[in-house]
Amino acid sequence: MSGRKRSARRADFPGWAKYPKVPGLDPGISRAVDVLRRNGIHTIESCQGGEGHAYAEPTVLFDGPYSDGLRALSLAVGCRREIARQPLELRRVWRIQEGEPQGPYWELQWA
Repeated sequence: MSGRKRSARRADFPGWAKYPKVPGLDPGISRAVDVLRRNGIHTIESCQGGEGHAYAEPTVLFDGPYSDGLRALSLAVGCRREIARQPLELRRVWRIQEGEPQGPYWELQWA
């Protein structure tokens, strides 16, 4: 086996056809949400980022254990041609609702 790396393709992810596309997503983040959902990541919210949006950069909020955060990052890197963006940050966040922390959640942000 050569040391040459290959890029990920749809066929590399067995869950690709399992989940339907989510209607009404911002067009600038819909590919990323599609890749994550089709591979078992439970997305909660997303935003394509930019002026007039909730986030400055394209961002997906999702929940799951530690391993889901790393898996989502791996999918984002492996499918960056499909997503058409390079991952920028992965972080754990807690939201405050009515004075109570909610979470933790994961946020994955693209450049």
